[in-house]
Amino acid sequence: MNLPPNVPALSGQSKCDDAARSPLRAFLHTEAASAVVLLAAAVAALAWANAAPASYASFWSAPIAVEAGSHRASLSLHELVNNGLMTVFFFVVGLEARREFDMGELRERKRLALPLAAGVSGMLVPITIYLALNAGHPSAHGWGAAMSTDTAFALGMLATFGARMPAGLRVFILTIAVVDDLLALAVIASAYSSDVRAAPLLSAVGLFGAVLLARALGVRRGAVYALLALAAWVALARSGVDPVIIGLAMGLLTYAGPASRGDLERTSGLFRLFREQPTPEAARVVREGLASALSPNERMQRLFHPWASYVVVPLFSLANAGIVVDSGLLSRAVTSPVTLGIFFAYVIGKPLGILGASAATTGLSRGSVRPPAGWGAVASGAALAGVGFTVSLLIASRAFGGAELDEAKAGVLAAVVVSFALSWIINAGVDLLPHQARLRARIGRAEAIVDLAVPVDPARDHVRGSASAAVTVVEYGDYECHYCGLAEPVIRKLLSGPDDIRYVWRHLPLADIHPHARLAAEAAEAAARQGRYWEMHDLLLTHQGSLTLADVSAHAAAIGLDVDRFRADVRAMTGAGHVAEDVESADLSGVAGTPTFFINGRRHHGSYDIASLTAAVRAARERADVARDRRRGRLRSSR
Repeated sequence: MNLPPNVPALSGQSKCDDAARSPLRAFLHTEAASAVVLLAAAVAALAWANAAPASYASFWSAPIAVEAGSHRASLSLHELVNNGLMTVFFFVVGLEARREFDMGELRERKRLALPLAAGVSGMLVPITIYLALNAGHPSAHGWGAAMSTDTAFALGMLATFGARMPAGLRVFILTIAVVDDLLALAVIASAYSSDVRAAPLLSAVGLFGAVLLARALGVRRGAVYALLALAAWVALARSGVDPVIIGLAMGLLTYAGPASRGDLERTSGLFRLFREQPTPEAARVVREGLASALSPNERMQRLFHPWASYVVVPLFSLANAGIVVDSGLLSRAVTSPVTLGIFFAYVIGKPLGILGASAATTGLSRGSVRPPAGWGAVASGAALAGVGFTVSLLIASRAFGGAELDEAKAGVLAAVVVSFALSWIINAGVDLLPHQARLRARIGRAEAIVDLAVPVDPARDHVRGSASAAVTVVEYGDYECHYCGLAEPVIRKLLSGPDDIRYVWRHLPLADIHPHARLAAEAAEAAARQGRYWEMHDLLLTHQGSLTLADVSAHAAAIGLDVDRFRADVRAMTGAGHVAEDVESADLSGVAGTPTFFINGRRHHGSYDIASLTAAVRAARERADVARDRRRGRLRSSR
């Protein structure tokens, strides 16, 4: 079987764009890797500031001037990073928040209540602790530096725990971090922006209104939005309001959605036209068609997220984390209300606020709203939320100066280390629990979101394996798709393993790129009418180059079917209705390519090698075990 060059064998799909990894998983993967770069930049800043403090200070205070005619703008390199490049970071944060709201866990709006409450409480409690320790001191005005979680650091550290942490916890922490960032920017704009000038601020509001108008009119040119956002950024900078807020606002406006099968089929048609007429104009149309098949949110994330993670945030760390660590700073820090306020706000206040709000919301809702993970996992994640680096340093640089700024940075850096250590200790404690208790502590009792729109019906669907199995794997496939052919032996190995699994195949023939796929699907249904569906299914996947009517008739003879009846059923398209129902269920579930897997109703993202699918199946089994124990508990309590 020939594969396209440079395509991973067990992560590809038959579609116009490789989307084997979900946007959320891609986001988390980049954050995890960038946390290492961010840490390295912080260490480099500390080393630089201590080895050559004068050089460090003079480098970041170097002025940069831009002139256009009679207009001239000047700012330091430090300001360029903090006010300019950080706009890109907040744009990416806004993009991910919007993606979660449109496509992720938060598309069920009731799931927003708990992380919203936890996010707000996880800011108010730390602020209260900071103000209590700084009461009566001028440093009390720096309360904003003690409230916001660092998205990159927190998710990167969470990734170090590996598959032990449920995916729901990652979404929970991400949502809390986004709420933090939204409120932190509002705080920056209101409490840490001085000498606000009305005219430029009104201009910025007007320009943002123009962005909303262009969006309402369906303008799809990115250059239009980029120019309006840049003009709004300049207006905000001139008004005295921190301009990074425009990045978050633009990100939140950028809608997300899956690539529809109709859009992908149109791009296939455009490519065929280019094949017939390979002109520059046709090439431009194909490029635009391919780009339009993806949502603006996904395109922008692919473009900006690596830059934000690997360039912008590390540069910010390099520009802001440098402090001269000497005996003077250490002696001041242990008694400084600034250092102690920030440190205890993050190490104690953050976990307390998040856990308290989560418990209160669960109790007040009588269990209808629960954390997406067990309380042990939530406690570990809440401790990690005490990692406040990027936004904390950003606000500290506005609230403090001189020695107080160094003391604030010392508190932030110490909180990063201790918060990670506390999370690790909690996670190690959960590991020591008995198996069932450990599962409950990690997975919890929240109902999992279901991505599969049409549940499995044993009376209709083709099912392989035990009907009472705890785990159901559904595959949407195409008999002419070589990726489905590669997945077939993996599925066989999975079914022959120790896990109790039932497997369901649903048809999704991609007729625009696989001309024989629909005939093959209908041939399988014709074989089902004679009780030989799975035998035909296996032959079709192992002979993907032989799918003509003559070929499938030969397959029918090989498995002992009445060939005349089989050919008559194929010609009469007796299986077309079943195939059409499968295709409709695929559309309802947002499936656009093959193979696509669902495990206990949840879409599987990533590779479909035996290790990945086995891990996903075992995670589903653990969730099923916890749900079964919960049902048994309810049954016992009702007796």
